[in-house]
Amino acid sequence: MKNIVILISGRGSNMEAIVRALEAERWPARIAAVISNKPDAKGLAFAQAHGIPTAVVPSKEFASREAFDAVLQRTIDGYGADLVVLAGFMRILTAPFVEHYAGRMLNIHPSLLPLFPGLHTHRQALEAGVLEHGATVHFVTAELDHGPAVLQARINVLPGDTETSLAERLLEKEHLIYPQAVRLFVEDRLNIVDGEVRIAETIS
Repeated sequence: MKNIVILISGRGSNMEAIVRALEAERWPARIAAVISNKPDAKGLAFAQAHGIPTAVVPSKEFASREAFDAVLQRTIDGYGADLVVLAGFMRILTAPFVEHYAGRMLNIHPSLLPLFPGLHTHRQALEAGVLEHGATVHFVTAELDHGPAVLQARINVLPGDTETSLAERLLEKEHLIYPQAVRLFVEDRLNIVDGEVRIAETIS
């Protein structure tokens, strides 16, 4: 039974998708906690309604990223986390924090990495004139949005698309692939070999 800790900053719709998938599919795992850096994050109420412990580490109360990350790390480790899942967690994490969870921290980024790392990915996609856009679940490394990719989802860029329409269509795909990726980790089917993710087949 693996312990999953999910980090959010707002509603955490990807967190909701993961919780629902775990409950419906009965993975050999539990959501040990949902932690936010913002006390008013709406996702905390969802987690509490599902009987999931919650915690807040208010980022505004810390003078540095290093100080915040140190307390966040102690909080996560207090729940015995086997996997840390970033679900709309709007913080740039320090290298020592990332290294502490190497190979056991996942993030989802709204682009087909390595295309369009960073912010405003939908705007970047439209300005680049690409015909295809998407999302990537990846392991987190110290280099922002450059960790080994686990799964990707793709959507066509349609005539008249805006940042909002792209984001809305893509979010539906994110809600499918993020739970899938987390389940693969829970089932010990993800291996990083030479910087790339290999997905093991299920054993019949």
